[in-house]
Amino acid sequence: MLEKAKNAKKEIGNLSTEKKNKALNLMAESLLTDSQLILQANEQDLENAKGKLSDVMLDRLRLNQERIEAMAKGILDVVFLDDPVGKILNETKREDGLLIQKVRVPLGVIAVIYESRPNVTSDVAALALKSGNVCILRSGKDAFLSAQAIVRALKKGLKKAGVSEDAIHLIQDPSRESAVQLMKAKGFIDLLIPRGGAGLIQSCVQNATVPCVETGTGICHAYVEKSADLEMAVNIIENGKMSRPSVCNALEVLLVDEWIAEPFLVKLKKRLVEDRIAKGLIPVEFRSDEKGYSLLQGKLASEQDYDTEFLDYILAVQCVKNTEEAIRHISLHSSGHSEVIISQNEEAIQMFLQQVDSAAVYVNASTRFTDGGEFGLGCEIGISTQKLHARGPMGLNELCTYKYMIYGNGQIR
Repeated sequence: MLEKAKNAKKEIGNLSTEKKNKALNLMAESLLTDSQLILQANEQDLENAKGKLSDVMLDRLRLNQERIEAMAKGILDVVFLDDPVGKILNETKREDGLLIQKVRVPLGVIAVIYESRPNVTSDVAALALKSGNVCILRSGKDAFLSAQAIVRALKKGLKKAGVSEDAIHLIQDPSRESAVQLMKAKGFIDLLIPRGGAGLIQSCVQNATVPCVETGTGICHAYVEKSADLEMAVNIIENGKMSRPSVCNALEVLLVDEWIAEPFLVKLKKRLVEDRIAKGLIPVEFRSDEKGYSLLQGKLASEQDYDTEFLDYILAVQCVKNTEEAIRHISLHSSGHSEVIISQNEEAIQMFLQQVDSAAVYVNASTRFTDGGEFGLGCEIGISTQKLHARGPMGLNELCTYKYMIYGNGQIR
């Protein structure tokens, strides 16, 4: 499979924009045509995962017609994005007439190891193709049948468009051994992207001998500063924590200025616990410091709770004296993904923006927007929490590198 992918690099990297867009349109069409087959495979995955995954993680695995339509729309959104391949990033002409151009080109073969989110399959395939790359997908075993059905549909679209089906590969062995083989496939893989929990990401970072981007783990913070509009803050935190707790841009830690802790936390508890119980919804479980616990109940937080990506209806809470203390807490515990300050104080806002060193830093908005689609990238291949090569949601541009093309007419040095 690695050899086939490597051999397909040249063809895929030199496809015209028109050919790539035709293939993407047909891939989206095939997803919708095969939706019942994909849903049947997903039902089997869900059945196999019962008793092994939490309800929140089962939701992450679950597909329905609406989610398949969203996957198809994600592919179509990529069609309308500018083709990054061949774009001249910079151009210099020397006095001797030598023309030096810095030109964006595909990386080549991109491998993605992911766990239980089937939509990653189509997102990666679409972005890889539009950026002129071959992709190798290694799904986790929980989502394998779903991923297999999705890849079959996508390959039908490629075939109809007259594009090599070797543009997309799905590894048939979802074991740990296949992941390790990918991590060490030097000479075949140009970039490896892990999408999953902290264990998977650290395994790739520590063991990979191919270039690897650290992505995904989201210990995301919200800081409610003392000047905050409390109703706005409750709305933002409800959305950040409760709308989809199983994703990496969900809130995990809440920091609250001591000056407003009592009125704010009382309002928050009513919204996230009492109101949700009254509606028959799952309430949040607060894990708080002593001051927070006196207002919220729940559980007293351990130090580990501030370093945990819960991916569940759990929120760690810490009361802080001021913005400086909030920033210190974030610098100690954040994974570098997304943080938000909720405030009306411009001085506090600017301090937060300048001193919080994460990929996405928000003012008065939910961290749930850290997403390729929401950022106008069509969809995303992952969210990088590192600083080299790519940072934040990775779209088409981040799946390319560049090379220098130099035009002369006999110049010598």
